Amino acid sequence: MVVSQNHPRAVVAGASGFIGKRLVEDLAAQGYLVSRIGRSGADAAWGDDTAVRALIDGADLLVNLAGKSVNCRYTERNRDEILRSRIDTTRQLRRAIEASSHPPAVWLNASTATLYRYALDRPMTESEGEVGTGFSSDIAREWEHELFVGELPSTRRVALRMAIVLGDGPATGILLRLARWGLGGPQIDGWWFPHRRYRGIGARPTGDGRAPAHRSRGRQRFSWIHIDDVVAAVTFIARSGDIVGPVNLAAPNASDNRALMAALRKSVSARIGLPAFRWMLEPAMWLLRTEPELVLKSRWVTPERLTEAGYAFVWPTLEPAIDDVAKRSR
Repeated sequence: MVVSQNHPRAVVAGASGFIGKRLVEDLAAQGYLVSRIGRSGADAAWGDDTAVRALIDGADLLVNLAGKSVNCRYTERNRDEILRSRIDTTRQLRRAIEASSHPPAVWLNASTATLYRYALDRPMTESEGEVGTGFSSDIAREWEHELFVGELPSTRRVALRMAIVLGDGPATGILLRLARWGLGGPQIDGWWFPHRRYRGIGARPTGDGRAPAHRSRGRQRFSWIHIDDVVAAVTFIARSGDIVGPVNLAAPNASDNRALMAALRKSVSARIGLPAFRWMLEPAMWLLRTEPELVLKSRWVTPERLTEAGYAFVWPTLEPAIDDVAKRSR
């Protein structure tokens, strides 16, 4: 990595979220001069091509975490904004790099492990994972296409396919809330009234438009990663000059829903944990203004490339990671 005037320079886009805030703090502690791109209070605002290009030109590292949170109901408006916010920001950054005299050596762009199909049979790796269908997979597919399209010969591009991030973020908050409310038993999929919120989207929508239902009996797989490992992996990848393309950001020891909820109950000292069938989850998630997919989709992802590159996870197993984030949330 090229050093800029004794200090490397990093640009973090979408730094206002819980991952972005932690990453900015971590990079600054390492000696980076950190600039931010965002909607307000940042060094450059989205849509200001001149300001964005000025920040990126000469930077050593670019990390893009921008995009509307998926912790919402998939209404028409939210579906469109989830896609638009990812595509437009990624495209603006790519064009800024193309126009730079001194483009960044590394561009790490957020993606999601929900790119992969519902999996109970085997883990999904970067080399042998199968892409799923429907809304969440289409979002990831379109997002990564925008990242990797075109030629950027001086910039190494990496898509960070994140599993559910444990920390002080929305996903962990919802799961801890369910456990504290006495709903910390397994979440069990099943029949629900037909809807089309999970239908495909984008230039090449996939799937048949029907909401999936699986008889997983609470054994749907749960792939996760602690926030400490997210920020540490970013630095590791940035310094590893041969890592390019998609990288799964997921702990090496995936769990399942039953084990996850047991760990959550233990961490919040909940004596009971009623199982939640889909007919119970749907109205509960409607009240929380989010989607049951968060806990019902079977995500089984293995960090093949990180492991092969020698990354040592700070939090490789679930229970200690859950205990840590539960203590931080008190």
